[in-house]
Amino acid sequence: MDLLEKLTILADAAKYDAACTSSGVRRGYQEGKIGSTSSSMAGCCHSFSADGRCITLLKVLLSNDCCYNCKYCVNRCTNDTPRATFTPEELAELTIGFFRRNYIEGLFLSSGVLRSPDYTTELMIRALSILRNAYRFNGYIHAKAIPGTSPELIEQLGLLADRLSVNIELPSEAGLKTLAPNKTKQSILRPMTQIRDRGVQNRQELVKYRHAPKFAPAGQSTQLIVGATPDNDLHILNLTQSLYDQYRLKRVFYSAYVPVVENTLLPALDTKPPLLREHRLYQADWLLRFYGFRAHELLDESAPDFDPLLDPKCCWAVRHPEFFPVEVNRADYEALLRVPGIGVVSARRILVARRTGPLHADELKKLGVVMKRAQYFLTCSGQLATPLRLSQGGILSSLMAVERSALPASQMEQLSLFDQVG
Repeated sequence: MDLLEKLTILADAAKYDAACTSSGVRRGYQEGKIGSTSSSMAGCCHSFSADGRCITLLKVLLSNDCCYNCKYCVNRCTNDTPRATFTPEELAELTIGFFRRNYIEGLFLSSGVLRSPDYTTELMIRALSILRNAYRFNGYIHAKAIPGTSPELIEQLGLLADRLSVNIELPSEAGLKTLAPNKTKQSILRPMTQIRDRGVQNRQELVKYRHAPKFAPAGQSTQLIVGATPDNDLHILNLTQSLYDQYRLKRVFYSAYVPVVENTLLPALDTKPPLLREHRLYQADWLLRFYGFRAHELLDESAPDFDPLLDPKCCWAVRHPEFFPVEVNRADYEALLRVPGIGVVSARRILVARRTGPLHADELKKLGVVMKRAQYFLTCSGQLATPLRLSQGGILSSLMAVERSALPASQMEQLSLFDQVG
């Protein structure tokens, strides 16, 4: 099998991994090396750098030959699919070749479990070592740490990669036992704990020794599959909150379950991926990371799932009328962030603008406030921002109408990069 055939197979096998990001690390030009992290081929995907630029990564598997039998995975050992494996030399040569042709700016590397987690990780380490040392590649590398890999190999992998990720895959231990019998909760959390603790230690080393080697400077992330198991949104969001609190993850990615293999334990093949549910979870994740919300505020046992017709922030606001209205000329930053239609940027602009005098409703739109949402929850110098006084039911109906206009039914399904054009 030639290199192009391998690339076609292994790039296609990697497309279901959503945890592909390059944000969080800056490394400029270094003498004697090529590439940096601040800078329609098979295997190329778009991501975002620390400064917000859209960049391109080579996204491939080292191998799709896997000894695990995860029921939801297209690469499981019992599935009849073409198999391929890069040698470390082939993968390094392919990556540097793509970079020199300006196709990519970095590498996202994952793999099926070839023979064992340790054996697979050793091959990944060899490939990355060739890139870093032989080719002097200084660009971004995101590597997947395989659950069950020995701590010594995780250490070596972290010294070569900018970001590591350990995929949780399923939100509950029961789901793992049923659909991924080769994986356990402990085998997943153990490397996550090591990456967290080693990152803290490395930051302390860098304070004392400027040239100490960096261990995964962009931190770690993970991925959850949504819809393969009956876990509700409350369970998923509580797990997300715990991961951010305990393991200091940079991102938790949500991947709507795509039926690619048939199994009685999984949704039917003709089931549509829950893309709108995935979208709501990403919106809620944003609220956890940047808006000061906690999981128990957004969902509870009486309402364990997000409303598909309303975004989580608006839903929270409608359920908590006692918090509103918020006086825009006196409220602190945290209170402003709780208002639908006010984001991180617009809240900061409000704090700056009101220093020169009181703000009025017609000025808020110029500061980036989405008044279609915010008008029901704000007062400006004691005056309601909306000319109409609506009941809670009226506010809810108006917000749903705004949501429908922003996300029409015809666009509620996520576009696919992988569909064949007829």
